[in-house]
Amino acid sequence: MVVVFFIVLIVGFIDDNSFMHRYDRRNRMSQLRSEIEAYKAQYDKADRSLREMDSNPGSIEKMARERYFMKRPGEDVFVIRGSEDGEDSELGDSSSLN
Repeated sequence: MVVVFFIVLIVGFIDDNSFMHRYDRRNRMSQLRSEIEAYKAQYDKADRSLREMDSNPGSIEKMARERYFMKRPGEDVFVIRGSEDGEDSELGDSSSLN
């Protein structure tokens, strides 16, 4: 009986392949899988953006205006910072207000 107890103790809790280690590894694997899915979504979004910029030159101008606050000569750029989401917005020419 004592021998069986020690075998269960070793296999269940002490060994590298114990039930506790397996449980921890499964949790870690599920965390890593969810991270992989998040990175895949981020990659797909960046890939779509890149393809859009390759096919549409106007999207390059849009990105330059929105992200880097670039402007054409004679335009004024107004940066409005949102307090809730922390994203920056840009209003420059009158066509963007329509």
